[in-house]
Amino acid sequence: MTAGAWGEAIDRMLGRIQDTAARVKDGFPHWADPETGQWTTTRDGDWTGGYWLGMLWLAAATTGDARYRSWAAPLAERLRARIDAETVFKAFPAYYGLALGAILHDAPGPRDIALSTARSLARLYAPALRLVPLGTQAEEGAHIGATESSIDSLQAAMLLFWAAGVTGEQTLGEVAANHAETIIHLHLRPEGSFIQSSSLDAATGRLVRHYTHKGVSDTSTWGRAQAWGMLFSTQSYLADRRREAWIAAAVRGADWWLAHAPADRVAFWDFDDPAIPNTERDTAATAIATAALLKLSRVAPTGPGQVRYREAAEATARALVERYLTPTRPDDRRVPGMLTEACFNKRTDARPQDRANRCEFIVGSYYLFESLLGLADRIDPLRV
Repeated sequence: MTAGAWGEAIDRMLGRIQDTAARVKDGFPHWADPETGQWTTTRDGDWTGGYWLGMLWLAAATTGDARYRSWAAPLAERLRARIDAETVFKAFPAYYGLALGAILHDAPGPRDIALSTARSLARLYAPALRLVPLGTQAEEGAHIGATESSIDSLQAAMLLFWAAGVTGEQTLGEVAANHAETIIHLHLRPEGSFIQSSSLDAATGRLVRHYTHKGVSDTSTWGRAQAWGMLFSTQSYLADRRREAWIAAAVRGADWWLAHAPADRVAFWDFDDPAIPNTERDTAATAIATAALLKLSRVAPTGPGQVRYREAAEATARALVERYLTPTRPDDRRVPGMLTEACFNKRTDARPQDRANRCEFIVGSYYLFESLLGLADRIDPLRV
């Protein structure tokens, strides 16, 4: 597809962003009912709230409409309360909700809060483990604390690398590099899939066991784990292009995804669910993978690889838009521009606010929006 062909889908998503801003006056969008468009929100942003701000920063940068920045600014200030949270996952809102405001708009307030969060994150670093552990306030149903880690937490390297580049503080860069190196090594399986979670020995940092917080079993490949591994390995490499092992991990993860995703491109929630094909899809995992593939199409080590990932990104984005992005059509009463059929959390011990699947999930919506803007040449996918 040409760059201009993505415009109608982008317009649908911009309409949903405006609809969300009108609906959500207090709190941060978390997930929404796909029939009514009504959002379940979090008061402090949790780990997902930064993605809403990220959509606003992207919309402002690509449309020039000042309304989007005006909606983002007060919510960014509310993330100040998350600076010292005892969780590695505070890096998600700090990067997407705050650092993106600095990257795209040179916004001083969001920059300052993001830098303070990065410094606080670095203080949680465990030298014996050579990573930032999940932490006692991690947003999981169980298995949290000082000796647990996950592929999801690789995202923290993005915030730390960004902060090191802005401030020149060497410690931030060292923590980022050690964290990325350890997380990728721990969670990438030999055949190219990513296991979500790990328990480590507190004294030595050695692996005690692998498991999954959110997949169908402790040995399965949870869809979002694979997508996170692809994306954050790529972004870690973008921050330090000397690390050839990181781009190699991203490529192996992407190749595994392309070999195991269904023919129609949209992944099931867990690649090993025995109920496939009679189980949930996960458009959020698929949108994350799309963003990873688009970035890899620019930096993969070979020209043929770059072409392959670009074609895969386009085909996957098209599948999401054509089948799961609610249309603007008189016979469809749903709000246009919602990315439906995201599988947020199927765990029985999930927090009440997380017990949702077949929903619109703010995380998936962000990555589809970012990907569409990149495919339309409205934003450089390597910049964000």
